[in-house]
Amino acid sequence: MKTLPGSVRTYLRGLAHHLKPAILIGQNGLTPGQFHEINVALDQYELIKIRFNSFKEQKKELTAQIAEETGSELLGLIGNIAIIYRQQPDPEKRVIELPVKS
Repeated sequence: MKTLPGSVRTYLRGLAHHLKPAILIGQNGLTPGQFHEINVALDQYELIKIRFNSFKEQKKELTAQIAEETGSELLGLIGNIAIIYRQQPDPEKRVIELPVKS
């Protein structure tokens, strides 16, 4: 995924403010099942939060791995919560309309 401009990243972080975490990373770390759930959530919502209940020390490395393996972009890491975005490839199924420069 290409890197989003700063204004779009700020817009998406604003949209994510009221979201509840969709995925919890617990004692088992990142499992193939969790990668599947992350992909399903990104396909459906495009913008999700991931909470780290365990592995808090490795959260930067884990979020980079999630972004790489899911083709998404890390928008921010606030405390133990990561904000991840991946645009839906099908324009008809897109939930979020990105702002365009005028």
